Amino acid sequence: MSDRQPPPHDGAAGGQQGPWQHNPSEPSPNPYGQQAPYGQSGIPSYPGSGQPDTAAYGQQQPAGMPPLANWGLRAASYVIDTIVILVPYLIVRFAVGGAAGALLGVVIGLVGTLGLSYMEGTTGQTPGRKAIGTRLLRESDGQVVGFGLAFGRRLLHILDAIPCYLGFLWPAWDDKKQTFADKLVHTVVIKP
Repeated sequence: MSDRQPPPHDGAAGGQQGPWQHNPSEPSPNPYGQQAPYGQSGIPSYPGSGQPDTAAYGQQQPAGMPPLANWGLRAASYVIDTIVILVPYLIVRFAVGGAAGALLGVVIGLVGTLGLSYMEGTTGQTPGRKAIGTRLLRESDGQVVGFGLAFGRRLLHILDAIPCYLGFLWPAWDDKKQTFADKLVHTVVIKP
């Protein structure tokens, strides 16, 4: 038998710690590569940040996050966005009539949904959100969500409608003012 023991396997040569490993005796590195605001966790501050408003968001609000939009503001922006799509749909649907009108109505609905998703994903605002003054942002870092996530969130609103539209009412009493779709994709609606 050899009295040579293999070095402990830690993934790095020569027994040194690799950059992907964390030494429990050292403080946890910030995943964003910057100092934690206000001496808190490694959550970056939101655009236009100031002191964190933990009263509006419970103890889970990231530092510098603007106040969350209440249910009434969210509902008003949703009504405006619905009207933006519904009016052209109804005009085409009944002006053309028949199967052609129904098909064009579906096309208008799809194009409207894709357009709203694009606006929401790139700027955080749809025409309704812009009129009311709210924005949709990622919960983790306060950035816009991108087209794919915005479109997926719109599809997930089906889950908000299934239990008697309870998911659409959920922001009225939820700490983070989120619908079920918001919770699944980790988004929040803010009132800057």
